[in-house]
Amino acid sequence: MAGAIRATRPVGTVTRGTTNPNRLRRVDRWVVHTHGRLLRNAADPVVVDLGYGAHPVTTVELHTRLAAVRPDVRVVGLEIDQARVAAAAPHEDPPHLAFALGGFEVPVPGGGSPVLIRAFNVLRQYDEGQVEAAWSRLVSRLAPDGALVEGTCNELGRLGSWVDVRRGVDGRPDPRSLTLSWRLRDIETPSAVAERLPKVLIHRNVPGERVHDLMGDLDAAWARAAGHAPYGARQRFLATVADLQTRDWPVLGTRHRWRLGELEIAWAAVAPAD
Repeated sequence: MAGAIRATRPVGTVTRGTTNPNRLRRVDRWVVHTHGRLLRNAADPVVVDLGYGAHPVTTVELHTRLAAVRPDVRVVGLEIDQARVAAAAPHEDPPHLAFALGGFEVPVPGGGSPVLIRAFNVLRQYDEGQVEAAWSRLVSRLAPDGALVEGTCNELGRLGSWVDVRRGVDGRPDPRSLTLSWRLRDIETPSAVAERLPKVLIHRNVPGERVHDLMGDLDAAWARAAGHAPYGARQRFLATVADLQTRDWPVLGTRHRWRLGELEIAWAAVAPAD
């Protein structure tokens, strides 16, 4: 059962625990697209959902989405609150879906190293200075070539952002990109996503920081693309992304991803100035 695998002293702090069905659909969709090959090629397809909250619905959904790529995927939901682990137990589906007590030390029932760790709306409550240590703990638990997806979103999951973090050759966290995500028909100004930036960046939306420059350029490009508005928010957003590319922002991904309201930027272009 879920409570059988216990970390001696789980590392971390209990989160508020709020969640909603489909809250993490956008990041899950990105994970399937970006890391589907990693999952398909994994010898031991273990995925950890860290800090799933008061109800395990988003962990169950993650398993369903990943199973479409790798039917034998093993998803483990971790919570630092024993009561939440107990509440999730009825949703277990051994060996494919399990819940356990744990935090940043990432215990895996039955052993193994995760090829993916999703940590969403977890670090938001921590101090910015604690992010690197948390990232370091998490990437140290990854399988070779594994990935940590860490970020935050609003309550309905229609606005969010996340960082794709790997383990560098020196063992330290190696962030690769920042992805911003909007429900396109809700956009008034793209910089509204600033309130849902990952903890490592949310306090950096100030003059002199690269992410602040990105927010300003996004709004300016969106304004210049107003002529596309009669054709719908999607066409206006595509024009906005094209505008950013002409201004030397290192936009990653493809037109298909942009049509979904995703904008992925190489990390070096938005990393904190210090």
